[in-house]
Amino acid sequence: MSFHLFFFKKYLKIKNSKKKESNFFRDAFGNFHFIKRFLIFTLGFISYNRYNGFNQLHLEGTEYIKDLPDKKVLFVSNHQTYFADVFAMFHVFCSVKNGFINSIKNPIYLLNPKINLYYVAARETMKKCFLTKLFTYSGGITVKRTWKKEEEQINRSVSIISDITRMGIAINDGWLITFPQGTTKAFAPGRRGIVHVIRKYNPIVVPIVIDGFQKAYDKKGIRIKKKGVLQKMKFKKPIQLDLKKETTDSIMKKIMDSIEQSPKYRRYKLDQG
Repeated sequence: MSFHLFFFKKYLKIKNSKKKESNFFRDAFGNFHFIKRFLIFTLGFISYNRYNGFNQLHLEGTEYIKDLPDKKVLFVSNHQTYFADVFAMFHVFCSVKNGFINSIKNPIYLLNPKINLYYVAARETMKKCFLTKLFTYSGGITVKRTWKKEEEQINRSVSIISDITRMGIAINDGWLITFPQGTTKAFAPGRRGIVHVIRKYNPIVVPIVIDGFQKAYDKKGIRIKKKGVLQKMKFKKPIQLDLKKETTDSIMKKIMDSIEQSPKYRRYKLDQG
């Protein structure tokens, strides 16, 4: 019995490892590249005027990402809407891939998108309708919230190891965007799960600071609230981390400082009125 169980486990291990490897046709999660290309192009075409039309997106610091390796990169960002932030980042990363710096004014980049680009999103958010399922296919890595369900604060046990593993698969296959606060509320505390991901997979960690998205769109980032808004997206130099010596708290503090969501930035904002 143990003999058969041993080989059954070996079979599952081999089968699962194959699913985690991207190839010419599929990404590491088994999604077809040609479908992802079509979705990124279509969603990019539809959303383009939101960032270079009736609203504008001001970019800064994309020179820090143009020479990054094609894999093992983690972007950490503050969060203002469910989807508009990510849409804008897709535009930027595809533009940089095609040689444009601090500009998305030439949408020809949508014909050659970055398809090994992933982002973290709450599972309950991404299962609400057909549209969000399309968003998931384009690169969403869904995770369970450990502290909140809908608008209710909870404390539940979840398969966090599975979620970290999925994030690791994305990191090993390409670039992953994550929002350490796990909420669109400004200056919310960061969630330490991201530090576990960094310790386990040791990616290059690049901060992003965004602003103006909450003024232009509703919380979901779908409905337009206001036109003529200048949205901002700033990329910073990769965070220097010593994973052997630094504590979880010190790494978390560096991340929150880098995305300008730590208490000192809250105080600064209050002082500015």
